[in-house]
Amino acid sequence: MDSINPINCVYCDAQTEDIRKAFNFLSIEEIEELCTYLELREWQADAVVMKEGAAEDYMGFLIEGKLVVKNKTDYWGKNIIIAILEKGAVVGEGAFIDSGPRSNNIIAAEPSRLLTLSAPKMEELIVKNPALAIKVMKRILYIMSKRLRKAGDRISELL
Repeated sequence: MDSINPINCVYCDAQTEDIRKAFNFLSIEEIEELCTYLELREWQADAVVMKEGAAEDYMGFLIEGKLVVKNKTDYWGKNIIIAILEKGAVVGEGAFIDSGPRSNNIIAAEPSRLLTLSAPKMEELIVKNPALAIKVMKRILYIMSKRLRKAGDRISELL
């Protein structure tokens, strides 16, 4: 796990395509500001990125690799794939917002990198740049709303 220095870190260069894709809701200047609050975390293929039930205080923006979201079913006792996340995806936002345990296992399908935002860094961002913090929170809420609607559609198809 490495800390990001936006001045010399290629992974937080607002001009790169992967960073612009992950933060397409922000201007280049806002991305550069947000990068000062982010941390780079890396995983090899098959590594557990987030574990169901874990109490962790961060969420991530996937800038490289692919992640598989899995959940163990009570009915069959097997892991089912909930989603496959690719570059630009947000991950871990639910536990980040409600400070609860992780609801799914997230596994790296290939070597993957996340720019993560911890709860303490989000608090700092709220104090120092509330306008940017609001944009980040609106994006998180947008993603959560989209995922909730999709889950509702899946459930209604089963009924």
